[in-house]
Amino acid sequence: MPYPQFDRFKLKIKPLSERSNKVFIEKDYIPVKTEVCKFCKKDRDILEETLNKIRDARQNRKSVVLTFGAHSIKNALAKVFIKLMEDGWITHLATNGAGIIHDWEFAFQGKTSEDVKANVAKGEFGTWDETGHNINLAIVVGAYEGLGYGESVGKMISNESLYIPSICELKETIKDNCESNPDKSAAACDLIYAIQKFNLKSGKLVITHPFKEYSVQAAAYRLNIPFTGHPMIGHDIIYTHPMNNGPAVGRTALRDFLTFAEQINNLDGGVYLSVGSAVMSPMIFEKSLSMAQNIAIQNKKHIDKHYMLIVDLAENNWDWENDGEPPMDNPAYYLRYCKTFSRMGGKMKYLCADNRDLLLFLSQNL
Repeated sequence: MPYPQFDRFKLKIKPLSERSNKVFIEKDYIPVKTEVCKFCKKDRDILEETLNKIRDARQNRKSVVLTFGAHSIKNALAKVFIKLMEDGWITHLATNGAGIIHDWEFAFQGKTSEDVKANVAKGEFGTWDETGHNINLAIVVGAYEGLGYGESVGKMISNESLYIPSICELKETIKDNCESNPDKSAAACDLIYAIQKFNLKSGKLVITHPFKEYSVQAAAYRLNIPFTGHPMIGHDIIYTHPMNNGPAVGRTALRDFLTFAEQINNLDGGVYLSVGSAVMSPMIFEKSLSMAQNIAIQNKKHIDKHYMLIVDLAENNWDWENDGEPPMDNPAYYLRYCKTFSRMGGKMKYLCADNRDLLLFLSQNL
């Protein structure tokens, strides 16, 4: 007998305009020419090496992958990200579900970041209509269109709209693809459910994004640079909204994982930057590198010449390349993601730095 489930349709969902926010993009954004803190010689040497590795990678048409946690978006670094993309230094960006959401909220309303403690106590954390409705709908539509998680949201922001097919069109898709492309048929079923449940009209659905110049996802979509989202079910506020559709999330997130893995397939001689992502980044990287290594070995090759820079605020005095795994009483032991990365081959450096200073330094010096 199935376990009982929580009914999200019973929730009182409030307009996003009623939420207090902590970060305002037009006031708080970080200009590209913002002065960077002074790095010590050891850190400066690591950064200079990173610059050279990125230059070499792009000259040789190798991947330069930038993975980051939501704080890099919430810290209003959009213009810095966009500058790095426009100048051609980054071939792929990857973030978690929260990074997708903060970027969208900046584009939609110019502000983000609610008071979690206060709103959980009031039963209001994450229960905001526009965020849950629009992002989830973009994912459902994107799954039908064969897009990834980040690409679906980036396209919505960039075009300031979604196209809603008619139910007749969707039924034809189901019939035509039920044997040859069952995934397409299933995605069409999910979209029919959303249309009927939320009384959506077919055609162009306009969703204005007055601040889309600050959207990293929209810029990536415009520049045709992969921006992938790597969510976990229940981790993000969009899962509180009735529009949330698990199969659509799965389809788009799986597509993004395989898009990410394809970039790692081109990492020999490339660069992997992991900025403030202690869970998502090492987890998707180790699986992707293993798959890429599997293919390389079949072709009598091996991915060894990649360079990794791991950046976070935690202090670290352990040489992961030469000293092996630290003892349990060493603070470096708790940098578990460094432990994961240290097993990935290639050359790895760890830098204790604020994501603002790191990304500003890269954009100003490349």
